[in-house]
Amino acid sequence: MFDFGIIPPAMFLGMIIFMLYGFPVAFSLAAVGLFFAIIGIFTGHFGEVFLQALPLRFFGILSNDLLLAIPFFTFMGAVLERCGLAEDLLEGTGKLFGGIPGGLAYAVILVGAVLGAITGTVAASVITMGMISLPIMLRYGYNPRLATGVIAASGTITQVIPPSLVLVVLADQLGRSVGDMYLGAIGPSILQVTIFVLFILVMSIIRPKSMPPLPKEVRGDFNWALLVRVLMGMVPSIVLIFLVLGTIFMGLATPTEAGALGVVGAIVLAAMNRRLTWPLIREAMSSTTHITSMVVMILIGSTCFSLVFQGMDGSRWIEHMLSGIPGGPVGFLIFVNIFIFVLAFFLDFFEIAFIVIPMLAPVASSLGIDLIWFGVLICVNMQTSFMHPPFGFALFYLRSIASKDVKTSDIYMGALPWVGMQLILVAIVIFWPQSVTYWLDHGPKVDPNSIKIEVPGFGGQLGLPPMGGGGGNGSPQIPGLTLPPLNGLPGAPPPPAK
Repeated sequence: MFDFGIIPPAMFLGMIIFMLYGFPVAFSLAAVGLFFAIIGIFTGHFGEVFLQALPLRFFGILSNDLLLAIPFFTFMGAVLERCGLAEDLLEGTGKLFGGIPGGLAYAVILVGAVLGAITGTVAASVITMGMISLPIMLRYGYNPRLATGVIAASGTITQVIPPSLVLVVLADQLGRSVGDMYLGAIGPSILQVTIFVLFILVMSIIRPKSMPPLPKEVRGDFNWALLVRVLMGMVPSIVLIFLVLGTIFMGLATPTEAGALGVVGAIVLAAMNRRLTWPLIREAMSSTTHITSMVVMILIGSTCFSLVFQGMDGSRWIEHMLSGIPGGPVGFLIFVNIFIFVLAFFLDFFEIAFIVIPMLAPVASSLGIDLIWFGVLICVNMQTSFMHPPFGFALFYLRSIASKDVKTSDIYMGALPWVGMQLILVAIVIFWPQSVTYWLDHGPKVDPNSIKIEVPGFGGQLGLPPMGGGGGNGSPQIPGLTLPPLNGLPGAPPPPAK
């Protein structure tokens, strides 16, 4: 364990202690990195020349065009959170499915998936759906644990469904295309929604009294007017999804440009709902500024830490430890996912992405693991950071808007089955890589040895003699190649007069 010195594990332990003590993550990472850099310089384990790269790294972060997608997608989600789109979608879909057992739960899952595709914000989904659907579900006989669990879980789907901010950050840290990361996440997104819907279906058959249908006077008549209302809420959302994701998948726009298009689309939707006001824009800008500043500061702090950690051969220490795990790539993936599942009790997904992923990516690459598959798998796992008690942020959001009649223990116990379903998806992605890679365009398989270059007009292939070979006059001769006289080439000067 200490083949590469004791300082790398000491750095890792110091980082954990600082975070558990409660210091801000960005400053803790920078402080630990610089502190151990000073120790390493005095003990001869670290060269001060490494610190010359810090200003260049800071400039690289601030000039990274890909990271511009974060404020764009955040601003888009903040506008849509406040424009009433979620309320209209949830009300119409709830009435559409309200006549069957578990109808409101189906509506919450489907609307959560749609909101995830157009906002990518867990807080917006959980708070909005909790405020609208939780009182109705409890009023008409839904089990509190089931109601709170489905609302919290539907909000966490946004972490996997593109254009998730987590996927953008992971693509940047893994050095892969955001478009490929989005394509890889399509399969797990569909599987996650399917697993949730199947769970509600099974529960509605086994325990129908825990999720009764809505009374007819509440849901109204099932008619064309209701269908048109639901479609009118869905169609603009689908158009916005295509505007953001379709342009990326078709190669018409970069993620940053697609995020800018999404902002324009969100403002148009807000105007269509007659909710576009200056206070709405100001609140969205304030929220975007806070989140973007937090991400950049964490990234700067993690850069300080990772630079010193790598200068101390910390990456080789990590690779030395993890490469010997039994089971090969599958054993490595199982260990990594258990490790991240535990870290998610204490760290936010941004912190995990900036701190842990740069350490694990080289090991995954050396084991032949596709980094798109690896990144999507980590993203699926980090869903649980919002759900598992007692630190899940989705549970905190739900507790803040739930009435006092809903016990905190019910919220925590209600989340456990959904955490289990998220872990089932983690296992599926580990043992079925095609759930991610199937959607990727790997391009045609070409054997470089089969490539032949033919030059038209020279009567065959172009072959070059070995270096130093030549004809009788000292000039290199090319088999099969006869050059015309200089004065026969187009544009050549005429021959001298005799």
